[in-house]
Amino acid sequence: MTERIARIKDEILCTKPSICIERARIYTRAYRETESLPTVRRRAHALRRTLQEMTIWIGAEELIVGNLASRNRAAPIFPEYAVAWIEKEIEGIGHRPAESYEIAPGDKVELLELVKYWKGHTLHEKAEALLGPELKAIHDSGMVRAEGNMTSGDGHIAPNMGKLMHLGLGGYRQLVTREVQADDVSRWEGLRRRQLHLAMIDALEGFSAFIRRFALLAGEEARVASPTRAAELATIAATCRAIAEGAPGSFREALQLAWFVQLALQIESNGHSLSFGRMDQFLGPWYDRDLDSGRISREDAAELLEATWLKLLAVKKIRSWSHTRYSAGGPLYQNVTIGGVDRQGTDATNRLSYLILETVGALRLTQPNLSVRYHAGMSPEFLDACARVIDRGFGMPAFNNDEVVIPGMLERGVSLEDARDYSAIGCIEVAVPGKWGYRTTGMSFLNMPRILLATLNDGVDATSGKAFLPGTGRLADFATFDDLMAAWRRQVAFYARASVEVDTAVDTALENEVPDILCSVFTDDCIGRGRTVKEGGAIYDWISGLQVGIANMGNGLAAIKRLVYDEKSVSKDELLAALGSDFAGTDGEILRLKLLNNAPKYGNDDDYVDSITVEAYRAYIDEITKYHNTRFGRGPIGGGYYPGTSSISSNVPSGAAVRATPDGRKAGTPLAEGSSPSSGTDLLGPTAVLSSVGKLPAQEIFGGVLLNQKLTPGSLRTAEDRARLGAMLRTFFDDLKGWHVQYNLVSRETLLDAKKHPERHRDLVVRVAGYSAYFNDLAPDQQDDIISRTEHSLR
Repeated sequence: MTERIARIKDEILCTKPSICIERARIYTRAYRETESLPTVRRRAHALRRTLQEMTIWIGAEELIVGNLASRNRAAPIFPEYAVAWIEKEIEGIGHRPAESYEIAPGDKVELLELVKYWKGHTLHEKAEALLGPELKAIHDSGMVRAEGNMTSGDGHIAPNMGKLMHLGLGGYRQLVTREVQADDVSRWEGLRRRQLHLAMIDALEGFSAFIRRFALLAGEEARVASPTRAAELATIAATCRAIAEGAPGSFREALQLAWFVQLALQIESNGHSLSFGRMDQFLGPWYDRDLDSGRISREDAAELLEATWLKLLAVKKIRSWSHTRYSAGGPLYQNVTIGGVDRQGTDATNRLSYLILETVGALRLTQPNLSVRYHAGMSPEFLDACARVIDRGFGMPAFNNDEVVIPGMLERGVSLEDARDYSAIGCIEVAVPGKWGYRTTGMSFLNMPRILLATLNDGVDATSGKAFLPGTGRLADFATFDDLMAAWRRQVAFYARASVEVDTAVDTALENEVPDILCSVFTDDCIGRGRTVKEGGAIYDWISGLQVGIANMGNGLAAIKRLVYDEKSVSKDELLAALGSDFAGTDGEILRLKLLNNAPKYGNDDDYVDSITVEAYRAYIDEITKYHNTRFGRGPIGGGYYPGTSSISSNVPSGAAVRATPDGRKAGTPLAEGSSPSSGTDLLGPTAVLSSVGKLPAQEIFGGVLLNQKLTPGSLRTAEDRARLGAMLRTFFDDLKGWHVQYNLVSRETLLDAKKHPERHRDLVVRVAGYSAYFNDLAPDQQDDIISRTEHSLR
């Protein structure tokens, strides 16, 4: 890390997040001006106006330019998605326990005035209207939750960066122009296509104008800068002029264009998890050519990459407080993927793979969210380099497994070359960059322990007191454990369908109200089909919801089977009474300890509980794969559903809404995160955890099988330690066919001190779920959840 990069990093971290209302102001004006136009044209017009009019700036020492808002670390407002939460929360926005934002008094007044225009017209309101009373009651209860999808955009996508690097923006505009000329407007379909293609041209012209504005600004600033800085600004100006229309001709130009795309798509849409895809592959040729010709040095390229990572860190997006709780620490999940195999099946690791890994490790930031694709042919050297970065203790890189993902894609109809070209998206979910539709995962959240409690009480939700599916029986009615599992399957099937019904309403509203035009340009084959991503323009399109509390579900059922049915050491009435009272009194606590200690727990390689966990989850897997998303039959290959466990930080707020559960968990406490064991119950070391997780049908859980492991600091200091981790990873991925794993290397003592003395640990980064966050940016209950996780040793 150069001194320049260190100064920029420090400036960003010292800047308090604030709210910028520029985008809200411009979008409101643009929407008012275009009320007679089709929605796609209005969206493109508003984006173009924003890119042409928003404040742009270049930091004093920046090498990569482009800003999301009028100030560093300022979050734009996206009023077309939701405004009710703004009115409700604006007065306390600066006093949240985490993710608080400053807003100028004048901006607050103006924002509340802008909100008036959007009332009754937002995505949130349109989606809720499509739910209907019964479905809205289920959603409001929290059994199925999709607030984030109704108050923000889709995200969870990677554009076709490789194609963009070869065509440039001008090349894309030529593609769209040819389609405009071919559209037959005498036909309904042709007229509809024409409107989208005109919108695409509008958005592309606005994007090019945005980049040219930076060229002009850099030129103006160069005239009054010091000679050294003037030369840098002249290079920035030349870079921006070159890529405003043409394809990049150098590594610097390619990297700057990639950042501009990442930036513009986040100005267009409020969705997060917008990812770069396989950066080492689409930028590798430019890096190799410049490096070999002497046009750039490795050190200069490293500084450019580090400058880009800092731009990612500076991006902020504000969410409602309830949505923020599901994304603790304010992550944007801007994923960069490296490694894996290439489209021919050979090792794709290259010189840029190592440089990306090195620079991410040097800065120890929360962005980008770095993922490494593991495959059986990965070199020991690259695996060791990954372990060295893991040892830096900020939760990166995470690993995804080619040996599971590629076969799983082939099963779903993805071509072999495309399957080999997949990347991680956001957290751990996967897609083919530029060819996959929105929401690879992250649809609605399904609270599995709450479904279990409803199963024990004739469908009555213990939290809300409502019976959404009565008539399946009570625990007292189940003569055998098989009877209980039959009721479980009925309840799970009901809520799986309810989640799809919620998704269908939300997706329909997203398609109708907030189509993303620029993102559709960079997703194949939206241009050729004349359809947005949400209308079926992508080549492939599968989605998943997120199932929360997998370990609690399995542990609870195993405890019932062992103690109630096998041993008969706990009566049915006794168990239900204890759960209802949250294990109150001495007898309740004795029973809680019995559930905790006398029943097997997932994460210890115990087939008794692991098989029950798989069987219970199988009920959901078999049901959800029967359904289709709203793009099915409209063009994409797929159009289906699959499961996913990448539950981000939802385990904490989801747990807050769950009464006591049969695994011995107290009411209101966090659920297990991802596919990881419940905190403190994995007692036999990291390999036992891997064995338990490896029993899940990962190739079917294609929304991702997220596994967090916490290792003792210093676990990877020696070559022998790193080799031990490498051997463990190869066993997990090659033999057990695990999907994913990531590591926290931070001690409980450090975390406790950081909670007590945050000023001493400003740079402390921890792995929360499928992402990392600054520990100080987490709410206290989320901090406690991370502190409570089991700390393993490799020795």
